[in-house]
Amino acid sequence: MSYRISVDRDVCISSGKCVAEAPDLFDFDDDDLAVLVPGAPQPADAVQVELARTCPSGALRVHDAETGDEVDVF
Repeated sequence: MSYRISVDRDVCISSGKCVAEAPDLFDFDDDDLAVLVPGAPQPADAVQVELARTCPSGALRVHDAETGDEVDVF
């Protein structure tokens, strides 16, 4: 199975944990909300799950790349 990670901007609290842990994947936009870096390769599935688990607000979501269904990371 292959995953893809996304950011729910309505839930992001700008903690910066994702940017600090994966600066090649995440950055801040003009509103200081996390966004995916355009063209950044998706990390390994296990890394995506760990990033989502450690997001303090739960704004990082992991999806099945084939179906688009959200993956329960907890």
